[in-house]
Amino acid sequence: MSDYVVSARKYRPDSFESLIGQDNIARTLKNSIQRGQLAHAYLFCGPRGVGKTSAARIFAKTINCSNPGPDLEPCGECDSCRSFAEGRSYCIHELDAASNNGVEDIKTLMDQVQIPPQVGRYSVYIIDEVHMLSQSAFNAFLKTLEEPPAHAIFILATTEKHKILPTILSRCQTYDFNRIGVPDIVRNLRSIAGKEGITVDDESLHVIAHKADGAMRDALTLFDQTVAFCGTDIHYEDVIRNLGVLDYEYSFRLVDAFLAGDYASALLAFDEILAKGFNALHFVSALSAHLRDLLVSRTGGLESLLDLPDSLRARYKEQGERCSVKWLYDALGITSQCEAGYRLSTNPRLHIEFALMKLAFLQNAPAQAAASAQAGTASSLRAGAPVPPARSAQQPPQTSGVAGPLPQPSAAGPSLLRSRGRLRSEEAVATPTEQAAPETVAAPVEPVEPAKRRTKSGASLSLSALLNDDEPDVVQPAKEAAGAAAAQEAFPAEEELAAKWKELAAMYGSQPRLANALANAKLTFREEEGRKVVDFTVTNEAQKKWIEERILRDLEARYARLTACGRLRLEPSVLPEEEQGPRIYMPAEKAEDLMSKNEEVRNLVVDLGLDIK
Repeated sequence: MSDYVVSARKYRPDSFESLIGQDNIARTLKNSIQRGQLAHAYLFCGPRGVGKTSAARIFAKTINCSNPGPDLEPCGECDSCRSFAEGRSYCIHELDAASNNGVEDIKTLMDQVQIPPQVGRYSVYIIDEVHMLSQSAFNAFLKTLEEPPAHAIFILATTEKHKILPTILSRCQTYDFNRIGVPDIVRNLRSIAGKEGITVDDESLHVIAHKADGAMRDALTLFDQTVAFCGTDIHYEDVIRNLGVLDYEYSFRLVDAFLAGDYASALLAFDEILAKGFNALHFVSALSAHLRDLLVSRTGGLESLLDLPDSLRARYKEQGERCSVKWLYDALGITSQCEAGYRLSTNPRLHIEFALMKLAFLQNAPAQAAASAQAGTASSLRAGAPVPPARSAQQPPQTSGVAGPLPQPSAAGPSLLRSRGRLRSEEAVATPTEQAAPETVAAPVEPVEPAKRRTKSGASLSLSALLNDDEPDVVQPAKEAAGAAAAQEAFPAEEELAAKWKELAAMYGSQPRLANALANAKLTFREEEGRKVVDFTVTNEAQKKWIEERILRDLEARYARLTACGRLRLEPSVLPEEEQGPRIYMPAEKAEDLMSKNEEVRNLVVDLGLDIK
């Protein structure tokens, strides 16, 4: 049988210097040793495989070392260090709380705590997975943990801090271990590969580091698994095939297909991925991560957010520059919605394929929308265009290009010409039946010049002027006359406006706060640009903003119907604080206010001896 030792054990940290990714914790522990400020209980918590138990062993070995180095690293030569390395130390004790979680196990440990160390100055008790202790065991452990002997130090390690009793937490110095970053894992794996004589590329190391999810022990286990599969020469293709990782080439191919609007290639790539046995939801997650990396790579100053080898950074940057920020933002929205609705879908594959098609159509969506709008406008113009009537022998040929009888001003004056939109709509809505009917055709129309028609006054109306924003001069007198008539119309009296305001407030009885605010508002009236402006007060800025955004138009419409005046405008304003009366919030204040306004209520309270507080 060989003496093979897995990398997770062979390269386990044995000094603070080799503790990877936990520099702040290593520095704190070294400073406490240097200053002689050792606590009697520590709690190391954090994810699996980040160095909690290793840090506890290094700390225990350091405080018992007879000749620590200048940087407080264990010497490895004294009796305490040698006994610890050989696994026969009598001053460092480890207890697995997962299998020794009863009261009897803790009582045995408490009896052992009373014995002073034979070698070294401290007896260190490392309790791993301490959250597995039972409730009774925790209670039995409390008193000893709070006041242990001077030579005893407890180090508790756990991955589930929330399961530990608060009374235990309050007796320990707590250190939270972080997940180890991808660069640190890659650096450590590269060092180990060099020591083992293994050739591996950076892309393979990054795949292993990402797969480990911040746990160094998992990374070393995956590294051993990869070496067993590939031998001493590791390549990226072998790593992703062995670890079941989706090749990033698929993500690049899919984005290229999306940018080209090629949904067929995207669907075929997805089918190929499923045929290889990959989880569909993991595929969507990988695509979202790829889009995120593209967005980060195309934005300057965000390079530190990319955990990618140098060979991939340039490729991400090149593809990211071909994608607009808006496209990436919309694409991330589609993939996020797909990922969120995947589990609720009755047909998960179709759900993802539909998302892929939306991504493929996303690049040309603005152009397609514009083309659709243009096509819709053209079709509506074709549908609404007047059809020339059938010629008869009695009708002279039309030379003006205007089919059918021309609309004439009505007896009401130039009201027909007052609105260009109305005139244009009346010309457009004439049906072919109406134009072709004999009775709708007047006497032979006098030929007019193209694109012009005549009015009763003899003025020529240009069709281009009617269809463009420029108004013909003949409309101007009509507008002036209408404006003069409107100006002569009198506004309702201010007393009537105030009375109608109370009716307006009563109309919102289903919304008590709004009705109360309107009923208590102070009104001021002024005229501005031919309109009557009604300024009403509210108590605060938030109330004003809510009314302006939500209900101001409804208020104006209802007020106009109540007053039979369409030239009213409402403007809310905040009443100055000094003009506002005392604000009543508490029940006692409301009772006092009611008593001050109603003498009978005050007498009733006094006669019955009621307590309004």
